[in-house]
Amino acid sequence: MSIRKRLTLILLSMMVLTCFLALVKGYQKSMHHGENLLDNELKIVAGVLIEQPLALSTNAVQVSNNSAQLLYQIWQNNSLLSGSSSLTNNQISFSEGFQTANVAGQRMRVFVMSKNTRKVIIAEPIAKRFELAEAVILSAMLPMLWAVPLLAIFISFFVKYALAPLTRLSKQLASRQANDFTPINWQVTDEEIKPVINRLNDLFKRVETAYLRERFFASDAAHELRTPLSSLKINVHNLANKQSNSQNNQELQAMSQGINRLSNIVEQMLILGRTQPEQWQKQFSEQSLLTITQQAVSEQYDKIDEKNQTISLEGDDFVINGDEFTLTTLIANLLSNAIKYTPSNGQIIIKLASSNNDYSWQIDDSGAGMTDEQKDRIFNRFYRVGGDQHPSGEQGAGLGMAIVQHIIAIYDAKIHLANSSLGGLTVKVTFTGVKSD
Repeated sequence: MSIRKRLTLILLSMMVLTCFLALVKGYQKSMHHGENLLDNELKIVAGVLIEQPLALSTNAVQVSNNSAQLLYQIWQNNSLLSGSSSLTNNQISFSEGFQTANVAGQRMRVFVMSKNTRKVIIAEPIAKRFELAEAVILSAMLPMLWAVPLLAIFISFFVKYALAPLTRLSKQLASRQANDFTPINWQVTDEEIKPVINRLNDLFKRVETAYLRERFFASDAAHELRTPLSSLKINVHNLANKQSNSQNNQELQAMSQGINRLSNIVEQMLILGRTQPEQWQKQFSEQSLLTITQQAVSEQYDKIDEKNQTISLEGDDFVINGDEFTLTTLIANLLSNAIKYTPSNGQIIIKLASSNNDYSWQIDDSGAGMTDEQKDRIFNRFYRVGGDQHPSGEQGAGLGMAIVQHIIAIYDAKIHLANSSLGGLTVKVTFTGVKSD
């Protein structure tokens, strides 16, 4: 839930709760003042009635009162002078003053006044007092309740206005490229936002320093190593041609293998340094996954043939927007791993499939596979399953899957590792929404 919605709900909840408490308190106060007001009214009416010039007669004056909002009796020396028709002619036995009792089938507030030989009994329904209190409180609170939706709109608007700097900051951060570390340069008057911007600018500066140091150190070092390695390769080759001693040749061959391995590491480091998403996305064009896969297989077929492996390519071709170099590197690395870790006479299957807007490239092998722990670590730089002690005996730099992960990020694709039905590993790369129109 957004901060705006949360603040609006909190403020509205507090306002509704306050209105409810005010309603309860107002009802209590209204009842109290209403009772005092109506009690005083009963006193006044009783005072007027007790002074009425009524004479004793055989028949008492009966007053019809269908609404029963006010009932009364006037007595003198135990003789009824006048009274409401709904009351009996018997004298109601009440003590002087106020009391609450059941009269004429309903709950009444009763007031009794005596003066000399005359006695007046006034009774008024309790319901009248509740109705009065409800009318007063509703007339006071209804405008406020009707104003709640309007206040909700105002609260939402002003909360949005107050949070505008945060919204602006969020939009600016969302629109930034991954390699954009320029400071946020806009003035704000809100004291709460200033330290956030300052901390972000400081963070951008530190991240940029670390980013550039990591990005250029490996590629610069690898680039500088290229020339001496090439020179060393040539010298070892020339020396091997001059040597006739078999022992020396073995030593030179081991040295040559070490140089080749180091050269491979250097090339992988250079590729890793060049696989930045922003650099490649600008030059996307239509690419056939089937064609790129066939080229990768043909380039590495000598290794497949050397180990007498069986490889098959299944599925239909599909064209996506991409870059030939990155896609070739991605497929070549995954194929190379499958070839390395699949034993002689093993099997490799490559599948191309599409479903709705998803396009997948998958490779299965009959190698030893990986444990869940190894799958979690396989994308770490310089990590190799089993290291150089892997049963396959294959040499490697441990950078291939790190490069694969970088390329996956370029296409915003997904990669999934699982156990293969062939007994080894399944690697599935899914491209979403990158098909060429």
